[in-house]
Amino acid sequence: MYKHFSLALMFVALLLGSSACKKDQGINIFTLEQDKEFGAQLKTEIDANPAEYPLLPYAGNEAAYQYLYDMRDEILSSDELNYRSDFGWDLYIIQDDNTLNAFCAPGGYIYVYTGLIKFLDDADDLAGVLGHEIAHADQRHSTQQMTEAYGISTLLSVLAGDDPGMLAQIVTNLTSLSFSRSHERDADDHSVDYLCDTEYASNGASAFFQKLIDQGQSGSTPAFLSTHPNPDNRVQDINDRAAELGCSTTPKANAGYAAFKALLP
Repeated sequence: MYKHFSLALMFVALLLGSSACKKDQGINIFTLEQDKEFGAQLKTEIDANPAEYPLLPYAGNEAAYQYLYDMRDEILSSDELNYRSDFGWDLYIIQDDNTLNAFCAPGGYIYVYTGLIKFLDDADDLAGVLGHEIAHADQRHSTQQMTEAYGISTLLSVLAGDDPGMLAQIVTNLTSLSFSRSHERDADDHSVDYLCDTEYASNGASAFFQKLIDQGQSGSTPAFLSTHPNPDNRVQDINDRAAELGCSTTPKANAGYAAFKALLP
């Protein structure tokens, strides 16, 4: 079914046989092109389900989207990204004020909920979360997690075209995929790495956790930033990462963030 099946087999052999492959890196039998294909399929499903994913149209909301695209471009300017020229990094706003969420599908399809934007206080905070989500796609965590969740033998059968129904199920489940502890920590670290090269405070992602803690919501942290490790530890770890790298944690002068939020319905 997929033209990259033989490449996937080759990658499995290389990954399993290579002594240089560290345990915490995980095994990913999917190709980069398949990350893009999965992301495109997921986008199609989201577009077809406005009841669950009420996308804010670009027309009439150009200024709000431009603000986010400028922020995205600043993050993508970091030299730390692997695939900034390979993925499209399209960005979409989901109009749902009751959901503190954001996610980035394989291939770089970025979705941000209005609830998250309005919950955060500063541009640095949102940039930190965007950096975290971009890291999940750039480090290919979704397809690594899929490899672990479904098993190599099952996925090889799917890639061979033996079970097309399973492939559709896998793609559908991407939006509810729960990342591992190591992937969440890796995304936190890379958010700092990316923002270190920008005008934003490198520890911006920690503000989200800190606000949850301050408001007593740490026990119900949204799935997109999993509760393992817990928010308290993640605030400290993010700040430690910034200190270790010598990155600035001075907040950006962001009077424009309030104006940006005011643009949203």
